[in-house]
Amino acid sequence: MIPLSVLDLCPIVEGGDAASSFANSLDLARHAERLGYRRFWLAEHHNLRGVASAATSVLIGHIAAGTSRIRVGAGGIMLPNHSPLVIAEQFGTLASLFPGRIDLGLGRAPGGDQATARALRRNLETGAASFPHDVVELQGYFQPAVPGQVIRAVPGAGLNVPLWILGSSLYGAQLAAHLGLPYAFASHFAPAEMENAIAFYRGRFQPSEQLAEPYVMLGVNMFAADTDEEARFHFTSLQQAFVNLRTGNPGELPPPVAGYEERLPPLARDMLAQALSCSVVGAPDTVRGGLENFIAKYKPDELILTAQIFDHKARLRSFEIAAESHGLKASA
Repeated sequence: MIPLSVLDLCPIVEGGDAASSFANSLDLARHAERLGYRRFWLAEHHNLRGVASAATSVLIGHIAAGTSRIRVGAGGIMLPNHSPLVIAEQFGTLASLFPGRIDLGLGRAPGGDQATARALRRNLETGAASFPHDVVELQGYFQPAVPGQVIRAVPGAGLNVPLWILGSSLYGAQLAAHLGLPYAFASHFAPAEMENAIAFYRGRFQPSEQLAEPYVMLGVNMFAADTDEEARFHFTSLQQAFVNLRTGNPGELPPPVAGYEERLPPLARDMLAQALSCSVVGAPDTVRGGLENFIAKYKPDELILTAQIFDHKARLRSFEIAAESHGLKASA
């Protein structure tokens, strides 16, 4: 049985606010810990009214402090927005506060549009092109300091915080394989290159001090409920949010709407079918079969589930059904 993990975007629902989102995320993390999930990851996004996890490192500290066993990390930190030293210091601090529980996933996307990227960085002279160099520099800061080393991450040096490469194309697969790092693919919203990327990564993987064999984690949208109809109803919140984002009108996570997909024009339905194809939507038996089929087809080493569900109790229930369907062992 492969591990299951949680990816949380800290959704701000219509009529809600960031404070409520943070409370719900902590509640979900504690729920996931009890259910036997391995990790709870948070994603860096900026200038999106429906996503509250912009200050990702701060939020990781909040979640880790409110839990006791589950690994907590970034899925991911968008490294072009930051200097490697700053991230090494932040995650060195987290790893010192919560030993053995912190993961650092790294992406090269801006986490927002170009205007937002400029506001974050002040200039765009460095960015995605320097991503491989920045990853290697960051790795160096987590190694034990050596005599004469001019710049050290304090804290950070010698802590060997585990790094992951995130991606939605062959680029990330190439870098993860070359550096011998675990690879997390964003199949939950960009599945087009998934099979090619997995094959490339596994075929070209070079063992490293961190990882002896390739390790692939795939994202899946999880909308589980007591009936198929209820699950499909909750799924419409994500469908609406995705259409809004793709049409340049992002906002808070909207409440579900019965019959939403049926009213969309064919082009929008086709877009959703492609972008959200890695989704499991249904009652417990449907979820069990959906997870089994996905695992058998793509053979991931781990799945990370995400659920943009408007109603918090329904979101908790979705992860509960997924855990039970997959056979996770809950704790007291």
